[in-house]
Amino acid sequence: MRITLLTGKTFDFSKDFDFEIKVKKSSVAKKLVLRIDEKCHCPVLSIPKYCSKKQALNFLKSNEDWIVNMLAKLPKASDFADGEKISVFGKEYTIAHDDKHKGTCFENDILKVGGDKSFLHRRVKDFLKKEAVDKLAEISLAKAQKIGVKIASVSVKDTKSRWGSCSTKGNINYNWRIVLAPSDVIDYLVCHEVSHLKHPNHSTLFWKTVEELCPCYQESRKWLKVKGKDLYKYN
Repeated sequence: MRITLLTGKTFDFSKDFDFEIKVKKSSVAKKLVLRIDEKCHCPVLSIPKYCSKKQALNFLKSNEDWIVNMLAKLPKASDFADGEKISVFGKEYTIAHDDKHKGTCFENDILKVGGDKSFLHRRVKDFLKKEAVDKLAEISLAKAQKIGVKIASVSVKDTKSRWGSCSTKGNINYNWRIVLAPSDVIDYLVCHEVSHLKHPNHSTLFWKTVEELCPCYQESRKWLKVKGKDLYKYN
C-alpha cells in the first residue's frame, strides 16, 4: 500500500497492511480522521498538515481491526452472472446466456446475452449503459419541459463518487448503475439533476423544485443514501 500526500511526499506502508488506503491531506484538520469509502471499498485517512509517517502508521495500526471489520461488512464485488435476476428501470429480468444468440436484448422477462460466456459481464454492462443513455435522456427531457429548462446533453459514466451531476452548460451525467435501482429512485435522481438546471445549488428553492417534480422524493433520496452502495458491487 502506497500513500501519497499532497506535498508530493510518499509514505510506503505496503509491508504493513493488506488493504489499500486513500489519504487526504487537510490544511484545516487538527487530528487524524479515518472513514470507510463504501463506493470505492477502501478506508480514507484524513491527516493534518504536519503529520509524520510514524504518526500515520501508528494511527492506522491502532484502527486496523476496525478497518478490517468495516470492509468485511461491505457488499462483495461481483460480475453479472447467468441466471441472475436484476432490476432494470424497475422491471425484473433474468440474465440468460445463449451462445447461439448474437448481441444482447430483452425478450419478455429475459435479458438474453449471446457470445462467449466469459464476456457475459461486459456485454451486460455495455447493454445497460446504452439503455441508460436512451431512457435517462428521455426521462430527463420530459422533466425539463415541466419546469421550463433546456438540456444540452445527457451522458452516462462509470463513476465512484456520485450518482449524477449537472454542469452550468446544461450537460447532465448519470452513473450507469442507477438503472438497477427501483423506478422511483431513478425518477428522483433525474428530478434532482434536472432541478439543478434551474437552481445550480442546494437551496430551499432547489428542493422545492425537486418536490414539484417528485413529490415523494425524500424516501427515494434515503434509499439512495442507504442502499445505493449495494449497486457498486458491479464493476
